[in-house]
Amino acid sequence: MLLKKLSLLKFKNYDELSVDLSSSVNCFLGNNGEGKTNLLDAIYYLSFCKSYFNPIDIQNIKHNEPFFAIDGIYEQNDSEIKVYCGLKKGQKKIVKFNKKNYERHADHIGIIPLVMISPLDVLLIIEGSEGRRKFIDGIISQYDKSYLEHLLQYNKALVHRNMLLKSFWLNKNFDSDLLDIWNEQLIKNGELIHQARKKFIQDFSPIFQKYYSLLSKNLEVVKLNYESQLNNKDFSLLLKEGLEKDQITHYTNAGIHKDDLEFLISDYPLKKFASQGQQKTFLLALKLAQAEIISEISKKKVIFLLDDIFDKLDENRMKQLLNILGNGNFGQIFITDTSITRIPKILTQENIIYNAFQISNGGITNV
Repeated sequence: MLLKKLSLLKFKNYDELSVDLSSSVNCFLGNNGEGKTNLLDAIYYLSFCKSYFNPIDIQNIKHNEPFFAIDGIYEQNDSEIKVYCGLKKGQKKIVKFNKKNYERHADHIGIIPLVMISPLDVLLIIEGSEGRRKFIDGIISQYDKSYLEHLLQYNKALVHRNMLLKSFWLNKNFDSDLLDIWNEQLIKNGELIHQARKKFIQDFSPIFQKYYSLLSKNLEVVKLNYESQLNNKDFSLLLKEGLEKDQITHYTNAGIHKDDLEFLISDYPLKKFASQGQQKTFLLALKLAQAEIISEISKKKVIFLLDDIFDKLDENRMKQLLNILGNGNFGQIFITDTSITRIPKILTQENIIYNAFQISNGGITNV
């Protein structure tokens, strides 16, 4: 699926903007703070019904304005598809596909496969396990609707079970039959999620290792380990064994909400032993593998967004990355950079077709 035209109204720093786009590579170039990243975020919004950077929808409305609207015109198999996302203050967000409203925004996820690479990705390495679980969930949910449904049901059951544990503590009572209702929901959905995550890592790891080798020229060996309490023990047994601790903490201490993804380089933790360049290469390989596996399973080419990632890459790695992205295996590419000449120069040298736009003061012009 190709994004042919993007239109914004009162979104972030943009008052009004409309731009026709290349089916290959699009470069948004200009100084920091001009709105390059906001254009990528608008494209991301059209795929996921939310901002990549700001989860509070109302804060994506331009200052002192009552609403925002994003329109995308896509092309798929010679057919035109229109996607709309909009929000008015005090009202519910609206998402439309060919002018038809979605009852659930989750039903739109996966329709327009997309992968985002940004400086924020380093949080996958340096912060806690929640971000790494979301990374896995975000990939699987783009091609497996049932997985997303199991995840929603699991999280709902987890909230209710935790509320029940707190209620037992406050009221100094205990009802095992009531607890079993939510235990059953956790076990049913949790086991399916665990199986899907385990299978995903098995399929994903060799693709990830392939891209890391391409980008690093085989300098190091990298590995992904899926850590889960369910790897070695039945979920129902984990809940029984952990009940006393759950009652003390008023929280469910066992389950797939505790899963993690361990990043290793030469069998050592990436966070402690990798250089900034190695971490950057690791993250790029993760995202390239993410795009390939989504594309393979969904049979759709993936839109790629690259936000300001080239400052810490040497020219050789930049060329390798752009060649990988421009080889036709992926879909449309959108790149931001503070240099007007750096990316266009490499794309020209590598004979990759592109459009370049300069972003300034909420406006856009062809370079």
